[in-house]
Amino acid sequence: MKILILGNGAREYSIARAISKEQEVHELFFMPGNGATSSLGTNLNIKDYNKLAEYAKENNIDLTIVGPEGPLVDGVVDIFKAKGLVIFGPSKAAAQLEGSKVYMKNFLAKYNIPTAAYIETASIEDAFRFTNTLTTPIVVKADGLCGGKGVIIAKTHDEAKKAISEMLSGKSFGDAGRKVVVEEFLDGYELSMFAVCDGEDYILLPAAQDHKRLLNNDEGPNTGGMGAYAPTPLVDYELYQKVRERIIRPTLDGMKKENAPFEGVLFIGIMVVKGEPYTLEFNVRFGDPECEILMPLMTSSVSDMFYKAATKRLSEIKVEFSKQYAVGVVMASANYPYSNSTPAEIILDNVYHEEIEKYTHISYAGVSLIDGLLYADGGRVLVCVGVGDTIKEARDRAYLRCGQVHFAGKKLRTDIAYQAL
Repeated sequence: MKILILGNGAREYSIARAISKEQEVHELFFMPGNGATSSLGTNLNIKDYNKLAEYAKENNIDLTIVGPEGPLVDGVVDIFKAKGLVIFGPSKAAAQLEGSKVYMKNFLAKYNIPTAAYIETASIEDAFRFTNTLTTPIVVKADGLCGGKGVIIAKTHDEAKKAISEMLSGKSFGDAGRKVVVEEFLDGYELSMFAVCDGEDYILLPAAQDHKRLLNNDEGPNTGGMGAYAPTPLVDYELYQKVRERIIRPTLDGMKKENAPFEGVLFIGIMVVKGEPYTLEFNVRFGDPECEILMPLMTSSVSDMFYKAATKRLSEIKVEFSKQYAVGVVMASANYPYSNSTPAEIILDNVYHEEIEKYTHISYAGVSLIDGLLYADGGRVLVCVGVGDTIKEARDRAYLRCGQVHFAGKKLRTDIAYQAL
């Protein structure tokens, strides 16, 4: 197949890497891709979605996979489908589940899907009034897309009110914060679950855990994610069944009733409180870095899963995973997540190590290719992934690979997967 992947992160790299390892030979294209995706396929620079769809049509692209949320919320799927193209991802209407936290929370309430008590409002008075009824900590969320950074967990009422004021004034997140969700803090443990959906059917992938905070021991500011592992031992059969029955099935049925059938990846941020799953948030695409650890665990065809989901034929296939574990450790640039960093050359140790070669790999994100050399551009630069028969083995291997990667100012956590260990 000819496959086009939209995005430029490690998520998109890892999807492409998994597809490139299949027995069937595929031709890969990226828009825009990054400095490392050019080793897997062809990078395109066609930012206009209508022109990109025309390119896909003219070049007989068999399948388009959308990685990040931005193009989905902007309606890229609708544009491609209008031209008769096969594309994996939700429509603009269905992408509101991530594009608007207000829409998402109201949807959960309408279809009785378990979630935290909340208020959604553009009124500072109403937000403050509701805040006063809550015990601390208190969760404050900007309505729109904020690159994974629009959620504040306030330790005091004053801190919550400051966050509300800065969001509603536009100071924090511009227009994305002109409406806010204030909600009770759920005390439990967090999981990332992913359902690949075709509007009717779905396949639930192994649960993962992400590490959002910048520093060890879950300290420091929230980031897009500093590492992840899967599958997590904190989920048993009973919890998977509760998520299926109480969250995924009512969501798919509800979205059909809203005339926005959900196709693509439903990413459910779950908080487990005393064995009961609550929905923290929905995203409408794979998590990053969770995608980087789920892809290498898949033993069935990755491209076939995406294609069958995009053509409403998920019921025809069985998606299979290895019995191993995967751990991903993010390496970020010096100033992440505060500001841009100066580009720095990435140097990889060339010392051959059989365990590293066999059981680890790198998924690249914020990198550019200059005169044949890879440079760290800033942000989250790459993810070192290790697989193993235990979480400890996978983690140790991921950190072995980390030890082979060098660039000025590299930043990483040294405790990824500590919850499981």
